[in-house]
Amino acid sequence: MAFSPYALHYSGDADHKPVVLLGLERERPDGIIWGGSVFSNSFGQPSAYIYGGQRLYRWSPWDALFGEWSAGLLYGYVGQYKDKVPLNYKGFSPGITAGIGWQFTPTFAAQIHLLGTSGLLFSVSAYLP
Repeated sequence: MAFSPYALHYSGDADHKPVVLLGLERERPDGIIWGGSVFSNSFGQPSAYIYGGQRLYRWSPWDALFGEWSAGLLYGYVGQYKDKVPLNYKGFSPGITAGIGWQFTPTFAAQIHLLGTSGLLFSVSAYLP
């Protein structure tokens, strides 16, 4: 389960609202991930993201440091904000994220995700049995 209480935007757009995200994700032993999240987007609209991707382990001197990428389908940027994400068609658009994280315990991690050219999303994850 993932929770994000905060996103940092690179621009100071007066229309930006706080972003809050809740998500569920599964990881296979080989690092392949799939999941989904619901969130309020940067403009206060209800949004969702379903995705697949991979966690990348043991690429640094610190075993707790990991990388992660995902690609999937994003929904939620509609109306006057439809042009805020590329290739948007009736609120649906492709989504891609990349991030790094730190595995504090076997069941708790924190991550920073790059949100294209828009900003950074800060999140924490708890692994449920």
